[in-house]
Amino acid sequence: MARRAAGFGMHVLYLPSRRAARSARGTRAKPSAEASPSAPQPARLERLLKESDFVSLHVPLTEATRHMIGEAELATMKRTAILINTARGAIVDQTALVGALRAGRLAAAGLDVTDPEPIGANDPLLKLPNVVITPHIGSASHATRLKMAELAVDNLLDVFEGRRPRHCANPAVRMR
Repeated sequence: MARRAAGFGMHVLYLPSRRAARSARGTRAKPSAEASPSAPQPARLERLLKESDFVSLHVPLTEATRHMIGEAELATMKRTAILINTARGAIVDQTALVGALRAGRLAAAGLDVTDPEPIGANDPLLKLPNVVITPHIGSASHATRLKMAELAVDNLLDVFEGRRPRHCANPAVRMR
């Protein structure tokens, strides 16, 4: 993500990954990451949120990252900022996000994930003009799609051989 952003001439701040799940305290990056002035720079979460025009989330969902972006964090962000979540829906407190977007405390949000997933038909996010929600297409890499195709083929072969599919998503349903 940082390389893509740099390609657009963006100044990139990041929360070092080993710290993202534990706290908002910044740490030093590896010397190679700090080699040039245009290289991504490590930052504390508060600084990252306060200074960024775009905040893109790329952390695993753990107990420590659940609602990592909540009311206080959204209040720290620029009113003109855009929050992008392609990680996991529960990393963002969705109720707090709706409140910030409605109140104009945040310009917009781009969400590839929601909490819950799939998003409910009456979810308030769907009524906001400053939100784009995609159907979890973050997995749309060549490698992931190839693996998905291989799993589907394995399942089909198992069914043709009279076996329960080895990658069965609904084991309660029995084959006849």
